[in-house]
Amino acid sequence: MTTPDLTTAVVVGGLFAVGLHLLLQRSLTRLLFGFLVLGHGANLLVLLAAGPPGEPPITGEGQDPAAFADPLPQAMALTAIVITFGITVLLLAMVYRSWRLLGDDEVRDDVEDRRLGEETGRR
Repeated sequence: MTTPDLTTAVVVGGLFAVGLHLLLQRSLTRLLFGFLVLGHGANLLVLLAAGPPGEPPITGEGQDPAAFADPLPQAMALTAIVITFGITVLLLAMVYRSWRLLGDDEVRDDVEDRRLGEETGRR
């Protein structure tokens, strides 16, 4: 087993930090960008966890099976990319609808939720 590449690990950490920071903003557009950055970080993390690259997993005569790359992380990253695209389209629709109805994309406080919280003594 080899150690992971330090540069890739730093990039994954940076993508997660930026993505989480953007997800905690009140703007839906920033939330969308945060989700995209976090998705890229997760895909890179899956590929980083797969280990070093190897030979294509196509069996042939005279090839060492131990040198083959594991195709499961690539399949998982491809699935995650498809799921990220689907959620991105949903978030884009939410941003567009919010912009059309309210004129901006900021998530406001829910007055009714705040009133119920004050009635029950929770803040």
